[in-house]
Amino acid sequence: MSRRAINFNAGPAALPLPALERARDELLDIGGTGMSILEHSHRGKTYEAVHDEALSLARSLLGVPDTHEVLLLQGGASQQFAMVPMNLMAGRRADYVLTGAWGEKAYAEARIVGETRLACSTKNEAGSYTRVPRAGEWSVDPQAAYVHITTNETIHGVQWHALPETGPVPLVCDASSDVLSRPIDVSRIGLLYAGAQKNLGPAGVVLVVVRKDLLARCPGSVPVIFRYATHAEHRSLYNTAPTFGIYLLRNVLAWVAAEGGAEGMARRNVRKAEALYGVIDEHAGFYRCPIERDSRSWMNVVFRLPDEKLEAQFIAQAREQADIVGLQGHRSVGGIRVSMYNAIEPAQVDVLVDFMRQFVRRHG
Repeated sequence: MSRRAINFNAGPAALPLPALERARDELLDIGGTGMSILEHSHRGKTYEAVHDEALSLARSLLGVPDTHEVLLLQGGASQQFAMVPMNLMAGRRADYVLTGAWGEKAYAEARIVGETRLACSTKNEAGSYTRVPRAGEWSVDPQAAYVHITTNETIHGVQWHALPETGPVPLVCDASSDVLSRPIDVSRIGLLYAGAQKNLGPAGVVLVVVRKDLLARCPGSVPVIFRYATHAEHRSLYNTAPTFGIYLLRNVLAWVAAEGGAEGMARRNVRKAEALYGVIDEHAGFYRCPIERDSRSWMNVVFRLPDEKLEAQFIAQAREQADIVGLQGHRSVGGIRVSMYNAIEPAQVDVLVDFMRQFVRRHG
Protein backbone atom coordinates (compact mmCIF):
# COMPACT_ATOMS: atom_id res chain seq x y z
CA MET A 1 0.00 0.00 0.00
CA SER A 2 1.26 3.48 -0.85
CA ARG A 3 1.81 5.93 1.98
CA ARG A 4 -1.44 7.35 3.34
CA ALA A 5 -1.82 11.11 3.49
CA ILE A 6 -2.35 12.91 6.79
CA ASN A 7 -5.98 13.83 6.24
CA PHE A 8 -7.33 16.90 8.06
CA ASN A 9 -10.41 17.23 5.85
CA ALA A 10 -13.56 18.46 7.62
CA GLY A 11 -15.87 15.74 6.31
CA PRO A 12 -15.99 13.26 4.75
CA ALA A 13 -12.99 12.84 6.97
CA ALA A 14 -10.30 10.41 8.05
CA LEU A 15 -11.41 6.97 9.17
CA PRO A 16 -9.46 4.73 11.58
CA LEU A 17 -7.09 2.49 9.67
CA PRO A 18 -8.18 -0.68 11.55
CA ALA A 19 -11.81 -0.03 10.50
CA LEU A 20 -10.76 0.31 6.86
CA GLU A 21 -8.50 -2.74 7.00
CA ARG A 22 -11.35 -4.81 8.41
CA ALA A 23 -13.58 -3.64 5.55
CA ARG A 24 -10.84 -4.47 3.03
CA ASP A 25 -10.42 -7.99 4.41
CA GLU A 26 -14.18 -8.67 4.45
CA LEU A 27 -15.16 -6.83 1.29
CA LEU A 28 -15.53 -9.88 -0.97
CA ASP A 29 -16.62 -12.38 1.66
CA ILE A 30 -18.05 -11.60 5.09
CA GLY A 31 -18.26 -14.43 7.59
CA GLY A 32 -17.67 -17.17 5.04
CA THR A 33 -20.94 -16.43 3.25
CA GLY A 34 -19.30 -16.06 -0.17
CA MET A 35 -20.83 -12.60 -0.48
CA SER A 36 -19.87 -9.03 0.27
CA ILE A 37 -21.81 -7.12 2.91
CA LEU A 38 -22.74 -4.87 -0.02
CA GLU A 39 -24.64 -7.79 -1.53
CA HIS A 40 -26.46 -9.07 1.55
CA SER A 41 -30.15 -8.40 2.11
CA HIS A 42 -30.92 -5.93 4.86
CA ARG A 43 -33.45 -8.53 6.06
CA GLY A 44 -30.91 -11.35 6.18
CA LYS A 45 -29.21 -12.73 9.28
CA THR A 46 -25.70 -11.70 8.22
CA TYR A 47 -26.53 -8.03 7.83
CA GLU A 48 -28.91 -7.94 10.81
CA ALA A 49 -26.07 -9.15 13.06
CA VAL A 50 -23.95 -6.19 11.91
CA HIS A 51 -26.90 -3.82 12.29
CA ASP A 52 -27.69 -4.95 15.82
CA GLU A 53 -24.02 -4.75 16.83
CA ALA A 54 -23.83 -1.18 15.53
CA LEU A 55 -26.90 -0.17 17.54
CA SER A 56 -25.57 -1.92 20.64
CA LEU A 57 -22.12 -0.32 20.37
CA ALA A 58 -23.63 3.13 19.88
CA ARG A 59 -25.83 2.70 22.96
CA SER A 60 -22.95 1.42 25.08
CA LEU A 61 -20.30 3.93 23.99
CA LEU A 62 -22.62 6.93 24.38
CA GLY A 63 -24.06 5.64 27.65
CA VAL A 64 -27.60 5.86 26.31
CA PRO A 65 -30.16 5.14 29.05
CA ASP A 66 -33.25 2.96 28.57
CA THR A 67 -35.34 6.15 28.35
CA HIS A 68 -33.90 6.82 24.87
CA GLU A 69 -34.00 5.13 21.46
CA VAL A 70 -30.96 4.79 19.19
CA LEU A 71 -31.67 5.14 15.46
CA LEU A 72 -29.49 4.72 12.36
CA LEU A 73 -31.05 6.60 9.46
CA GLN A 74 -30.26 7.59 5.91
CA GLY A 75 -29.27 11.12 5.00
CA GLY A 76 -27.29 13.50 7.17
CA ALA A 77 -27.58 16.35 9.62
CA SER A 78 -29.08 18.70 7.03
CA GLN A 79 -32.08 16.38 6.73
CA GLN A 80 -32.42 16.44 10.50
CA PHE A 81 -32.71 20.24 10.38
CA ALA A 82 -36.20 19.55 9.00
CA MET A 83 -37.04 16.26 10.74
CA VAL A 84 -36.45 17.67 14.23
CA PRO A 85 -39.10 20.42 14.00
CA MET A 86 -41.44 18.17 11.99
CA ASN A 87 -41.40 15.65 14.84
CA LEU A 88 -41.02 17.80 17.95
CA MET A 89 -42.66 21.19 17.43
CA ALA A 90 -46.23 19.91 17.76
CA GLY A 91 -47.70 23.38 17.28
CA ARG A 92 -45.35 25.03 19.77
CA ARG A 93 -42.47 27.46 19.27
CA ALA A 94 -38.88 26.23 19.36
CA ASP A 95 -35.81 28.08 20.68
CA TYR A 96 -32.54 28.16 18.73
CA VAL A 97 -29.10 29.22 19.97
CA LEU A 98 -26.67 30.12 17.19
CA THR A 99 -22.90 29.82 17.50
CA GLY A 100 -22.00 29.31 13.84
CA ALA A 101 -23.06 28.58 10.28
CA TRP A 102 -24.64 25.16 10.88
CA GLY A 103 -26.84 26.51 13.65
CA GLU A 104 -27.97 29.19 11.22
CA LYS A 105 -28.93 26.54 8.66
CA ALA A 106 -30.86 24.52 11.25
CA TYR A 107 -32.70 27.66 12.38
CA ALA A 108 -33.60 28.65 8.80
CA GLU A 109 -35.03 25.21 8.09
CA ALA A 110 -37.05 25.14 11.30
CA ARG A 111 -38.62 28.48 10.42
CA ILE A 112 -40.12 26.82 7.32
CA VAL A 113 -41.74 24.15 9.46
CA GLY A 114 -43.13 26.27 12.30
CA GLU A 115 -42.64 29.14 14.73
CA THR A 116 -39.15 29.68 16.11
CA ARG A 117 -37.45 32.08 18.51
CA LEU A 118 -33.83 33.17 18.28
CA ALA A 119 -32.92 32.62 21.91
CA CYS A 120 -29.35 33.82 21.37
CA SER A 121 -26.80 34.46 18.65
CA THR A 122 -23.13 35.10 19.34
CA LYS A 123 -22.45 36.55 15.88
CA ASN A 124 -20.25 39.60 16.33
CA GLU A 125 -20.20 42.95 14.55
CA ALA A 126 -17.79 41.57 11.96
CA GLY A 127 -20.39 38.94 11.05
CA SER A 128 -18.45 36.01 12.51
CA TYR A 129 -18.67 33.71 15.53
CA THR A 130 -15.91 33.36 18.11
CA ARG A 131 -17.60 31.91 21.21
CA VAL A 132 -20.56 30.18 22.83
CA PRO A 133 -22.98 32.25 24.92
CA ARG A 134 -21.87 33.44 28.33
CA ALA A 135 -23.77 32.68 31.52
CA GLY A 136 -26.80 34.92 31.83
CA GLU A 137 -26.64 36.00 28.20
CA TRP A 138 -29.69 34.01 27.18
CA SER A 139 -32.71 32.32 28.67
CA VAL A 140 -35.03 29.49 27.71
CA ASP A 141 -38.69 30.03 26.95
CA PRO A 142 -40.31 27.64 29.47
CA GLN A 143 -43.08 26.96 26.95
CA ALA A 144 -40.68 26.11 24.11
CA ALA A 145 -41.02 22.77 22.36
CA TYR A 146 -37.24 22.35 22.58
CA VAL A 147 -33.95 24.27 22.61
CA HIS A 148 -31.54 23.56 19.75
CA ILE A 149 -27.76 23.98 19.86
CA THR A 150 -24.88 22.89 17.64
CA THR A 151 -22.34 21.40 20.02
CA ASN A 152 -19.42 22.01 17.65
CA GLU A 153 -19.34 24.37 14.70
CA THR A 154 -17.02 22.94 12.04
CA ILE A 155 -16.74 26.14 9.98
CA HIS A 156 -16.12 28.65 12.76
CA GLY A 157 -14.30 26.35 15.20
CA VAL A 158 -16.57 27.07 18.18
CA GLN A 159 -17.48 24.30 20.64
CA TRP A 160 -19.67 23.96 23.73
CA HIS A 161 -17.47 22.30 26.36
CA ALA A 162 -20.43 21.79 28.70
CA LEU A 163 -24.08 21.23 27.90
CA PRO A 164 -26.32 24.19 28.78
CA GLU A 165 -29.02 23.82 31.41
CA THR A 166 -32.50 24.01 29.84
CA GLY A 167 -34.65 22.77 32.71
CA PRO A 168 -37.75 20.82 31.65
CA VAL A 169 -37.47 22.02 28.04
CA PRO A 170 -35.86 19.25 25.91
CA LEU A 171 -32.35 20.01 24.68
CA VAL A 172 -31.72 19.12 21.01
CA CYS A 173 -28.07 18.81 19.96
CA ASP A 174 -26.55 18.69 16.51
CA ALA A 175 -23.45 16.77 17.55
CA SER A 176 -22.31 15.84 14.04
CA SER A 177 -18.71 16.91 14.48
CA ASP A 178 -17.94 16.05 18.09
CA VAL A 179 -20.08 12.99 18.88
CA LEU A 180 -18.05 10.42 20.86
CA SER A 181 -15.11 12.83 21.12
CA ARG A 182 -15.70 12.95 24.89
CA PRO A 183 -18.17 11.56 27.42
CA ILE A 184 -21.52 13.37 27.67
CA ASP A 185 -24.59 12.83 29.84
CA VAL A 186 -27.13 11.68 27.27
CA SER A 187 -29.86 11.59 29.93
CA ARG A 188 -29.84 15.42 29.83
CA ILE A 189 -30.56 15.48 26.10
CA GLY A 190 -33.98 15.18 24.49
CA LEU A 191 -32.62 14.44 21.02
CA LEU A 192 -29.10 14.17 19.64
CA TYR A 193 -28.31 13.79 15.96
CA ALA A 194 -24.99 13.36 14.18
CA GLY A 195 -24.03 12.88 10.55
CA ALA A 196 -21.58 9.99 10.45
CA GLN A 197 -18.90 11.41 8.16
CA LYS A 198 -16.72 13.03 10.81
CA ASN A 199 -16.42 10.78 13.88
CA LEU A 200 -18.60 7.76 13.15
CA GLY A 201 -18.15 6.48 9.61
CA PRO A 202 -18.84 7.37 5.98
CA ALA A 203 -21.25 9.93 4.57
CA GLY A 204 -24.87 8.84 4.12
CA VAL A 205 -25.68 7.62 7.64
CA VAL A 206 -27.01 9.69 10.54
CA LEU A 207 -27.18 8.66 14.19
CA VAL A 208 -30.20 9.84 16.18
CA VAL A 209 -30.67 9.37 19.92
CA VAL A 210 -34.15 10.44 21.02
CA ARG A 211 -36.03 10.32 24.31
CA LYS A 212 -38.88 7.85 24.00
CA ASP A 213 -41.56 10.13 25.38
CA LEU A 214 -40.85 12.65 22.61
CA LEU A 215 -41.76 10.15 19.89
CA ALA A 216 -45.46 10.65 20.56
CA ARG A 217 -45.28 14.36 19.72
CA CYS A 218 -45.12 13.82 15.97
CA PRO A 219 -48.40 14.84 14.32
CA GLY A 220 -50.21 12.53 11.91
CA SER A 221 -49.67 15.00 9.09
CA VAL A 222 -45.94 14.08 8.93
CA PRO A 223 -45.25 11.38 6.31
CA VAL A 224 -44.54 8.00 7.88
CA ILE A 225 -40.96 7.82 6.55
CA PHE A 226 -40.08 11.08 8.33
CA ARG A 227 -41.35 10.02 11.76
CA TYR A 228 -38.76 8.98 14.34
CA ALA A 229 -41.39 6.68 15.86
CA THR A 230 -41.53 4.71 12.62
CA HIS A 231 -37.82 3.96 12.69
CA ALA A 232 -37.83 3.23 16.42
CA GLU A 233 -40.63 0.70 15.98
CA HIS A 234 -38.74 -1.08 13.18
CA ARG A 235 -35.20 -1.01 14.69
CA SER A 236 -34.09 1.37 11.92
CA LEU A 237 -35.08 -1.25 9.33
CA TYR A 238 -38.40 0.21 8.17
CA ASN A 239 -36.91 0.72 4.72
CA THR A 240 -33.71 -0.52 3.07
CA ALA A 241 -30.95 0.65 5.38
CA PRO A 242 -27.65 2.10 4.07
CA THR A 243 -26.07 -1.27 4.76
CA PHE A 244 -22.45 -0.62 3.84
CA GLY A 245 -22.44 2.71 5.66
CA ILE A 246 -23.77 1.07 8.82
CA TYR A 247 -21.27 -1.77 8.42
CA LEU A 248 -18.41 0.75 8.35
CA LEU A 249 -19.95 2.65 11.26
CA ARG A 250 -19.93 -0.65 13.19
CA ASN A 251 -16.23 -1.04 12.38
CA VAL A 252 -15.47 2.48 13.61
CA LEU A 253 -17.46 2.00 16.82
CA ALA A 254 -15.63 -1.27 17.50
CA TRP A 255 -12.34 0.63 17.12
CA VAL A 256 -13.54 3.33 19.53
CA ALA A 257 -14.43 0.64 22.06
CA ALA A 258 -10.98 -0.95 21.70
CA GLU A 259 -9.35 2.46 22.23
CA GLY A 260 -11.08 3.08 25.55
CA GLY A 261 -14.48 4.44 24.47
CA ALA A 262 -15.45 8.08 24.85
CA GLU A 263 -12.98 8.50 27.72
CA GLY A 264 -10.15 7.18 25.55
CA MET A 265 -11.16 9.50 22.72
CA ALA A 266 -11.20 12.47 25.11
CA ARG A 267 -7.64 11.75 26.23
CA ARG A 268 -6.46 11.59 22.62
CA ASN A 269 -8.36 14.71 21.64
CA VAL A 270 -7.12 16.80 24.57
CA ARG A 271 -3.54 15.88 23.72
CA LYS A 272 -4.03 16.84 20.05
CA ALA A 273 -5.77 20.12 20.87
CA GLU A 274 -3.14 21.13 23.41
CA ALA A 275 -0.34 20.44 20.92
CA LEU A 276 -1.89 22.42 18.08
CA TYR A 277 -3.20 25.36 20.10
CA GLY A 278 0.14 25.37 21.89
CA VAL A 279 2.13 26.11 18.73
CA ILE A 280 -0.45 28.69 17.62
CA ASP A 281 -0.18 30.54 20.95
CA GLU A 282 3.59 30.12 21.02
CA HIS A 283 3.79 32.08 17.76
CA ALA A 284 0.78 34.34 18.31
CA GLY A 285 2.32 37.13 16.25
CA PHE A 286 2.32 34.86 13.21
CA TYR A 287 -0.54 32.37 13.77
CA ARG A 288 -3.77 33.93 15.01
CA CYS A 289 -6.73 31.98 16.35
CA PRO A 290 -9.83 34.22 16.55
CA ILE A 291 -11.80 31.94 18.89
CA GLU A 292 -12.08 32.78 22.58
CA ARG A 293 -10.10 30.27 24.61
CA ASP A 294 -13.02 28.72 26.51
CA SER A 295 -14.88 28.13 23.23
CA ARG A 296 -12.03 26.72 21.15
CA SER A 297 -12.98 23.52 19.37
CA TRP A 298 -11.07 20.30 19.93
CA MET A 299 -12.30 19.06 16.56
CA ASN A 300 -11.88 22.00 14.15
CA VAL A 301 -9.01 24.36 14.85
CA VAL A 302 -9.19 27.56 12.81
CA PHE A 303 -6.46 30.16 12.49
CA ARG A 304 -5.05 32.81 10.19
CA LEU A 305 -1.58 33.75 8.97
CA PRO A 306 -0.45 37.35 8.36
CA ASP A 307 -1.86 37.37 4.80
CA GLU A 308 -3.65 35.18 2.27
CA LYS A 309 -0.52 34.68 0.18
CA LEU A 310 1.24 33.07 3.14
CA GLU A 311 -1.84 30.94 3.81
CA ALA A 312 -1.73 29.60 0.26
CA GLN A 313 1.99 28.83 0.65
CA PHE A 314 1.32 27.14 3.99
CA ILE A 315 -1.31 24.84 2.45
CA ALA A 316 0.82 24.00 -0.60
CA GLN A 317 4.04 23.36 1.31
CA ALA A 318 2.28 21.21 3.92
CA ARG A 319 1.16 18.93 1.08
CA GLU A 320 4.50 18.94 -0.69
CA GLN A 321 6.75 18.53 2.34
CA ALA A 322 4.68 16.51 4.81
CA ASP A 323 1.85 14.94 2.74
CA ILE A 324 -0.70 16.89 4.81
CA VAL A 325 -4.06 17.55 3.12
CA GLY A 326 -7.34 19.27 4.00
CA LEU A 327 -6.03 22.49 5.56
CA GLN A 328 -8.11 24.96 3.57
CA GLY A 329 -10.57 26.96 5.65
CA HIS A 330 -14.20 26.84 4.59
CA ARG A 331 -14.83 28.94 1.50
CA SER A 332 -17.15 31.23 3.47
CA VAL A 333 -14.46 32.28 5.99
CA GLY A 334 -11.08 31.42 4.45
CA GLY A 335 -7.93 30.92 6.48
CA ILE A 336 -6.69 27.57 7.77
CA ARG A 337 -8.79 24.83 9.34
CA VAL A 338 -7.41 21.65 10.90
CA SER A 339 -10.07 19.01 11.54
CA MET A 340 -8.83 16.56 14.17
CA TYR A 341 -11.62 14.04 14.57
CA ASN A 342 -11.19 10.86 16.58
CA ALA A 343 -9.42 8.94 13.80
CA ILE A 344 -6.57 11.48 13.60
CA GLU A 345 -3.60 10.11 15.49
CA PRO A 346 -1.70 12.33 17.95
CA ALA A 347 1.49 11.54 16.00
CA GLN A 348 -0.09 13.03 12.87
CA VAL A 349 -0.79 16.26 14.72
CA ASP A 350 2.83 16.25 15.88
CA VAL A 351 3.91 16.20 12.21
CA LEU A 352 1.76 19.26 11.54
CA VAL A 353 3.10 21.05 14.62
CA ASP A 354 6.68 20.42 13.50
CA PHE A 355 5.85 21.75 10.03
CA MET A 356 4.27 24.87 11.57
CA ARG A 357 7.40 25.60 13.58
CA GLN A 358 9.55 25.21 10.47
CA PHE A 359 7.21 27.42 8.46
CA VAL A 360 7.29 30.27 10.94
CA ARG A 361 11.11 30.08 11.05
CA ARG A 362 11.21 30.48 7.27
CA HIS A 363 8.51 33.12 6.91
CA GLY A 364 8.03 34.78 10.29
